[in-house]
Amino acid sequence: MAGKNEKPGLSVGLAGVVIAESTISLVDGEAGKLYYRGYRIEDLAQNCSFEEVTYLLLYEKLPNRKELDAFVNELRRRRTLPDHIVKMMKSYAKHMNTMEALRTTVSALAAGDPDASKVSYEDNLQNGIGLIAKFPTIVAYHHRLKQGKSVVQPNSKLGFAANFLYMLTGKVPDEMSVRAMDMDFVLHAEHSFNASTFGVRVTVSTLSDMHSALTTGVGILKGPLHGGAAQEVMHMLREIKTPKNARKYVMDALAKHTLIMGYGHRVYKVYDPRARVLKKTATDLSRIKHNMKYMQIADILEDVMSREKNIYPNVDFYSSIVYHALGLPLELDTPIFAIARSSGWVAHALAQYKNNKLIRPLDRYVGPIDLKFVPIDMRP
Repeated sequence: MAGKNEKPGLSVGLAGVVIAESTISLVDGEAGKLYYRGYRIEDLAQNCSFEEVTYLLLYEKLPNRKELDAFVNELRRRRTLPDHIVKMMKSYAKHMNTMEALRTTVSALAAGDPDASKVSYEDNLQNGIGLIAKFPTIVAYHHRLKQGKSVVQPNSKLGFAANFLYMLTGKVPDEMSVRAMDMDFVLHAEHSFNASTFGVRVTVSTLSDMHSALTTGVGILKGPLHGGAAQEVMHMLREIKTPKNARKYVMDALAKHTLIMGYGHRVYKVYDPRARVLKKTATDLSRIKHNMKYMQIADILEDVMSREKNIYPNVDFYSSIVYHALGLPLELDTPIFAIARSSGWVAHALAQYKNNKLIRPLDRYVGPIDLKFVPIDMRP
């Protein structure tokens, strides 16, 4: 802390500034490790469903079988959207992209909900669970409405990931596709004080409601510097076209100091542990779908980037290949990220409510002072 006569230090973008203690997740960028509530992300991704990980984030412990079954049923029960919301979504389906529709619909869900403005811990927990349950429905409904198709109602017999894929297509997905989608949700569920999560906590710190908080999160994630990386990766892979073009493409890009999308990370200085997990899934899924082209390009890019720059892929790189193998359109890459991150947002919102202090940083004014005021008729 600065002394009485000292100016506070300046940290552009809040880089390196610690604003809170947390038990939700640990991102060890130097060692390339990620923990949710003390559990290694590798163990959770390989052994847990998204519902199980969401329970862990919200309730601070892994559930037993009875607890998980009750939580899964609660999420399934709360998937449906009110009729007035679906009617509203139809009115703007053709005029908004999916992230815009998600942001608008999350906010609109507060209308007609008598509990939406309540901010007790239990009310916020229940509102958060309801929003987590509805995120996939909003994304799937908007995607179909924008295509001029009728919506597919949620299937109460399917789990979180399977139901999302089902609502997009109307077909029950195969087991491998479900496992890949579920793992991707787990890997994106939480990642400490990233931009959108910080925004959620700022909103909550004013004692605003959960709908406002998650609307903030969606709005921030919409920005291309945060949530749009997987989409940009696929644009790059499509530009490369074939494995034989990959080495020249990346070497030319490096010579021009052009960014290689999906490489490097603000926090991780080594291999992103989520990318390591998802790489195997992307490989297996691509092999099953009989399309290994992008994985072959990925192998070449990873070899060149590690050798030339000592930089490794992040989770967005292999997410893009997973989404492509699942047949998902590019526009859904960031909304899928939002679906997963909703659980982390709610966990952080609850933590902020529990031990709240208004987040109000300072700035350093560098403009003029004591300017002479000139009446309007005398101004040049």
